[in-house]
Amino acid sequence: MAEAEGRVTLWGIEVFVAAAEEGSISAAARRLGVSPSAVSQQLSGLESALGTILLDRSGRPMPVTPAGAMFRRHAQTILNAASEARAELAMADLSGLTTLRLGVIEDFDSDVTPRLLSELAHDLKGCRFLLETGASHRLMDQLEARALDIVIAADSPGDPGPEDWRELHPLMSEPFVAVAPPGLAIDDLPLIQYTARHLMGRQIAAHLARHGLKPAHRFELDSYAAILAMVAGGAGWTILTPLALHQARAFRALVEVRPLPFAPLQRTLSLSARSGILREVPAQIAARLKPLISQEVIAPALKDCPWLAPALRVL
Repeated sequence: MAEAEGRVTLWGIEVFVAAAEEGSISAAARRLGVSPSAVSQQLSGLESALGTILLDRSGRPMPVTPAGAMFRRHAQTILNAASEARAELAMADLSGLTTLRLGVIEDFDSDVTPRLLSELAHDLKGCRFLLETGASHRLMDQLEARALDIVIAADSPGDPGPEDWRELHPLMSEPFVAVAPPGLAIDDLPLIQYTARHLMGRQIAAHLARHGLKPAHRFELDSYAAILAMVAGGAGWTILTPLALHQARAFRALVEVRPLPFAPLQRTLSLSARSGILREVPAQIAARLKPLISQEVIAPALKDCPWLAPALRVL
């Protein structure tokens, strides 16, 4: 144990950056998937090795000291260089990649994500995969905070493109559709809204507002299955996407899918990564994803509703 004292480790640097960004030891521990005591121990060891205090642990949130602010700039450079080195060692076929932290929108949970992971695991025998699923905006926040390496999520409406810090690989485009109980007119039903707490719900709400539409509504839900179950039961109609219908396909035969009865709306989904860090890896994973999306999502949707073309397509 005494031999390890005084050493600056890559893990210690990663723990410091997480603690500095999160502002607390417990939050850093959750982000890194370790115990708070492990974080505290690494911070103490790093400070001992550097001979200075990096974080003021008495503050809430926990601020960096002047020395910590100086070291933080170097720390991020070191972590970026380490990521670049791992990616370079992976070479063209990714065979040397050892860890991949992947964030994927929940819409791909049931089939696309498992198939992607199976294919990657087959080729990357020594790679450890850490998967995070969730809402698009939350995954993008984690990517920006360097808690994830790659994120597959919906693009934000009005996004002019990738910022300087990230690269963007478009995957698919899909239109929003109206979903109603079979044979019933939408005008006679209230709208069951997808929650505005998520990006897709805000996109729908903004589109309705732009066109001066204020359909009566009593329900705002965050579950595709719950929404479609209510639609199937005649409680109202909704606005979703083919990908959402695919995710809750147990209800597909019980509802009727139609074009929107007003101006069309669509969204795109892309793969994002921090620019230049993983070299060819993001583009290679995007290339693997496109045929999976085409097979698992787009082909069944077009077979059921041919009129979705060409809005529903791989990019």
